Amino acid sequence: MPEHDPAHLLDLIRSRRSVRRFRPDPLPDGAAERLLAAMVLAPSAGNAQPWHFVCIAEPRLRQELAAAALRQRFVADAPLVVVVCVDEARAARAYGERGVSLYCLQDTAAAIQNMLLVAHAMGLGTCWVGAFDEQAVAQVLELRDGLRPVALVPVGVPAERPRMPPRRPVGEVSEWR
Repeated sequence: MPEHDPAHLLDLIRSRRSVRRFRPDPLPDGAAERLLAAMVLAPSAGNAQPWHFVCIAEPRLRQELAAAALRQRFVADAPLVVVVCVDEARAARAYGERGVSLYCLQDTAAAIQNMLLVAHAMGLGTCWVGAFDEQAVAQVLELRDGLRPVALVPVGVPAERPRMPPRRPVGEVSEWR
């Protein structure tokens, strides 16, 4: 297996920011497919892969998602919003209640992080949005029973370069035993 440059990956992680202002430009050809490919490569507990991704490019639906996301206007301004859902039945088959209450959330979080990093590497901006009315999003998208929306991720060409917010020092958030 070839070695990869960890410094390059750390630089990518260090420079990624949440973007809340997007240019009106469309995504480059093939970009959405590359992001989805990165998402399905994420690890998942027991390889259950309990995720389901709903890609929204239709302006009216993006507007409705922004309203369901506590009126966060930038959600509608991105040319694509990926609604990350968990398939609760798939999670339950793998691990019962713990699969539904915990593992599927960890799995989708890993998929989202893959997407955020690949989007950043492609020069795109994203924002992981967790503040939204789940029932309203499910209604807007007419999700089938058992699909639970857990995140909205607007994606587009950034119209801003946010600064790095303060981070807690490693020594404050870790311990060795």
